[in-house]
Amino acid sequence: MEIASMLSPEGVLANLKAKSKKQALQELARKAGGLTGLSERQILDVLLERERLGTTGVGHGIAIPHGKWTELDRLHGLFARLAKPIEFDAIDDQPVDLMFVLLAPETAGADHLKALARVSRLLRDKSVCAKLRGTDNPDALYALLIEPSASNNAA
Repeated sequence: MEIASMLSPEGVLANLKAKSKKQALQELARKAGGLTGLSERQILDVLLERERLGTTGVGHGIAIPHGKWTELDRLHGLFARLAKPIEFDAIDDQPVDLMFVLLAPETAGADHLKALARVSRLLRDKSVCAKLRGTDNPDALYALLIEPSASNNAA
């Protein structure tokens, strides 16, 4: 499961301004709605419901919100580098500044889990995260996320 198969350049937000977890999820849901054809509300509701089950703040400033929708026919990803870190109830109680949202079809099953694992491996790489935090250029962020060396190191 390659990042490039689920993330488009239009799905990268380089300087997301949000003051709270809910506001960040709202902004990402708005952007995701435009990319997927789903309603912003539909996306936000599923992401918030997932957060109620347990935080998707995985630590080290990273969150991977995700959910499933019957209306989707393929995996979609969005990446946001936040302008300022926000409180996210992460497992390490650290604020979050890098978010990768994964939207999956209801029928995705193992593909959804493989995609989550792939994103998690990529964002566990400290050098990749340092580079992501070091630029606010959306094209540079996209290139870093789909870079073959990042894929190979994280596979």
